[in-house]
Amino acid sequence: MNTYIIETERLRLREFNSTDGELIYELLNSPGWLKYIGSRSISTVDDAVNYIESKLQKGYRDSGFGFYLVELKATGDKTGMCGLVKREGLDDIDLGFALLPQYENKGYAAESSLAVIQYAKNILNIDKLAAITLPSNLSSIKLLEKLGMKFDKKINIPGDQEELLLYKMALK
Repeated sequence: MNTYIIETERLRLREFNSTDGELIYELLNSPGWLKYIGSRSISTVDDAVNYIESKLQKGYRDSGFGFYLVELKATGDKTGMCGLVKREGLDDIDLGFALLPQYENKGYAAESSLAVIQYAKNILNIDKLAAITLPSNLSSIKLLEKLGMKFDKKINIPGDQEELLLYKMALK
């Protein structure tokens, strides 16, 4: 039985578990992920399950939050992820989202992100959020601005050669 952390009109968000390997395999190898986020060397579903257990579930244990699986209420379809992470090189908690290509441009990223922002503010009592994106990722930039985030500066984070755009928003 899955325990949902957040529910919206159309979506439910929950922690990832080992049964979500196929979604992670597909998502982390999707063209948008590879282009804008980069390879995580997930070559098999077993690699994806290991990624869930070693990376995603670690956030829940260490921080009390993380990236959540986003699914459609109506069908149970697993669409992608949205959530929060404490990222090395950033002072503030980072909001992130990624959807499978067939679920893009349907408002799910905005709906899940707004819900995560409210969860961060009202349940986790987080004061500020950040988000990072590549300058070429125009759809993410547009969404971050729609969410109320403001461009702060260009940055580099440890282990990443590419210059990123840092967006921020105050929650309190």
